[in-house]
Amino acid sequence: MLDQLARTLREGASRPALLGTTRGGSPRVLARCGELAALAEQYAAALHHVHGLRPGDTLGVAVRPGPRALAVLLAAHRLGLRSAVLDPGAGPEVLRARLALAPPALVLADAAAQAVAGWARPLARRAHLELPPLEALAPVATVGPRHPWCARSLAAHPAPAPTPYEGDGDAVIVFTSGTTSAPRAVVHSRASLAAGMRAVDALVRPRPGRTVLGGTTFVLVPALAAGAIAALPARRTAVLQRQLDRLAPDETYLTPPRLRPLRRLTGRVWTGSAPADAALLRRAKQAGASEAWGVYALTELFPAAAVEERDKSAHDGPGDLLGHPLPGVRTRLGADGELLLAAPSARDRYLGEDPDPWVRTGDRARLDPDGRIVLAGRLKDMVLRRAENIYPGLYEPSLHLPDVELAVLVGVPGPDGDEQLVALVQPRPGADRHRLRAALRAPLDRMGTARPDALLLGPVPLTGRSRKPDRPAAAHYCAAHLAKSPARSTR
Repeated sequence: MLDQLARTLREGASRPALLGTTRGGSPRVLARCGELAALAEQYAAALHHVHGLRPGDTLGVAVRPGPRALAVLLAAHRLGLRSAVLDPGAGPEVLRARLALAPPALVLADAAAQAVAGWARPLARRAHLELPPLEALAPVATVGPRHPWCARSLAAHPAPAPTPYEGDGDAVIVFTSGTTSAPRAVVHSRASLAAGMRAVDALVRPRPGRTVLGGTTFVLVPALAAGAIAALPARRTAVLQRQLDRLAPDETYLTPPRLRPLRRLTGRVWTGSAPADAALLRRAKQAGASEAWGVYALTELFPAAAVEERDKSAHDGPGDLLGHPLPGVRTRLGADGELLLAAPSARDRYLGEDPDPWVRTGDRARLDPDGRIVLAGRLKDMVLRRAENIYPGLYEPSLHLPDVELAVLVGVPGPDGDEQLVALVQPRPGADRHRLRAALRAPLDRMGTARPDALLLGPVPLTGRSRKPDRPAAAHYCAAHLAKSPARSTR
């Protein structure tokens, strides 16, 4: 798919490739096809000839979504590199631990990322964004405009980029769960990445010359490879609505929190990365969508299943209908009812572990007589907030201060399927609660975008012979407490 994209960009050099939007919602061309192809070629030449990167090397990427980020992906693919995305919302401690597992040979960062890691750190911290000093992680090169505080630019090189790498191998590292001391990372191979993009192409069927609105790689690459025009969604809801009104896209992919407030839609609408109930899909069609689809996907396997509003609304049994597995996706249930999936698009392995063809989803499910997947609940310890996966094990250790007996992070479900993240901290006997709240500010600040919505001081329920924290009971306790009296916000 990435090879096909490179060809499509070269062949349609003058066509718009990526669109942004003005504050008024009018489209503006961010890059034409030929410009995107030339940028990818330039980056590949510089990475190879100037920085000496070779197939199998790890490239750290801290570049905001847009033409440059897409060109970096194409350049890395051409050279056979594996890309590790540096997430400034994860917090510096988590990021350091993650990159110790996969040290990059080079970090590519735009000026904004370098500011977050440098002079603008105090300001960025207020927005729950923070990076450790990038130069402490690996050599750094600047992508895009260079400011005085930036590392040297990823400059053009007169020699042509090397012949595209043809073999398989690691393509992308995406960090997910684990703990600070033992992070976990999903590794997609070039083959699994390509299979996932082919699956999206077969499901969505983007058409040449038409407009697709969406910001993820799995949306952008198939759309551009098919000759469609890709529009990056505006961040603010009011501007996004105006953007949709002016573009009238054929296909729109937005997460449920982004889709929920919109009042006018066109074409087919796709949503995922967070719970999307039948009511949300019905609202999308009432807003003008010709079809409204919920997509079930994981970091380990994208996409896995899809269901249209008509079928989801017709489902009157227990559980959440996810639809039929997509072609090539195999399903089975574990002894505890956990949904297991296998497919060509499944991740190759977890970093440092042996390959396993079956992905453990962490979701409890059942399969109806037609083979459709019906979700029955969650097994793994994860909180979904505003379409972001938050893994408590990554952050709970930082809450265990001297005056803390026990601390857990739990999700309290809301009426719209989203969750509120709550820190439940049990003080040691005799601890001064006012001092403890003050002492907890620092570790809460370091959690980045995983910072809890509320902090409760109270007993953590325990269960079993080992007296482990009872997370369902803790979530129930927090929900009851918040219903009676809202906890102090951690913001």
